[in-house]
Amino acid sequence: MMSDFSRRMSMRGAGLLALATVLTATSACGSGSADTARPGDASGGRSGVTAAIYPLQWLAERVGGPDVAVTSLTKPGVEPHDLELAPTQVAGLESTGLVAYVKGVQPAVDEAVEQHAADRGFDAATAVKTLPAVAGEEEHADEEHGQGVGYDPHLWLDPSRFATVATRLGEKLAAADPAHAQGYKERAAKTVDDLNALDGELARGLSKCGSRAIVTGHAAFGYLADRYGLRQVGISGLDPDAEPSPARLAEVAKVSKQEKVTTIFTETLVSPKVAEVLAQEVGAKTAVLDPVESQPAAGDYLSAMRQNLTALQAALSCS
Repeated sequence: MMSDFSRRMSMRGAGLLALATVLTATSACGSGSADTARPGDASGGRSGVTAAIYPLQWLAERVGGPDVAVTSLTKPGVEPHDLELAPTQVAGLESTGLVAYVKGVQPAVDEAVEQHAADRGFDAATAVKTLPAVAGEEEHADEEHGQGVGYDPHLWLDPSRFATVATRLGEKLAAADPAHAQGYKERAAKTVDDLNALDGELARGLSKCGSRAIVTGHAAFGYLADRYGLRQVGISGLDPDAEPSPARLAEVAKVSKQEKVTTIFTETLVSPKVAEVLAQEVGAKTAVLDPVESQPAAGDYLSAMRQNLTALQAALSCS
């Protein structure tokens, strides 16, 4: 029999709604393999890069610097998982020099790259060791993302892995545009230093905490949890648009009470209603933990991750 809490959540929880969203197109000429093709002249003699999601836009801008024109159709406040591409966006992939994406985040992007830019695609997931889909959600991973990748694609939430992606992106840009190779390599190295510094801050800041369990709106924080010894409990699975079942909500409530969780984390781009009802049920408060899937309203990737650190320290009673 469905518990009163599960019934309330089923009725009130419209789920974690995802907004429409994201890919990026740019204008540039180029052909050949992703490692050797010259990106082409996108703007003022600069190479063209298309970034599918904000973290890769940020990375491309940092590594590419003045030698790269990064174009993104990702608007601040847009949730990327359910992107539907317009014909003009698909056409843009035909001429872009390099497409940076993470396979498994946006099925429409995965399909478009395969069909229109297979020789110019850079799948960041191929640069690092990925984590498997969240325990208990594997059976839904294919359905959620439509690609059957079998792993968690939110790899940018581990700065150490993201540093590896930065190095690889620098290598690809250098190979594609030898005239500016030195600049790409130097900026990639500087970006790696910044990401490693962030990694150190997170490791130190989360080393001594009273609790290790984080209850999140959707299971986007597996890499962060794995890197810093936390335990993620996601209300929804890998896709924030997937509405949790009453049984899942009851299970999360049970775990929250057992772990004496004081904070249920919500996200800026997803309805907080389910998390708010859950928090009320277990006697917790809510706070924002940003999966950095879209450009922050203020700041950038680094500042968003530092804000996450502050939120986690408060929620987990870290010293």
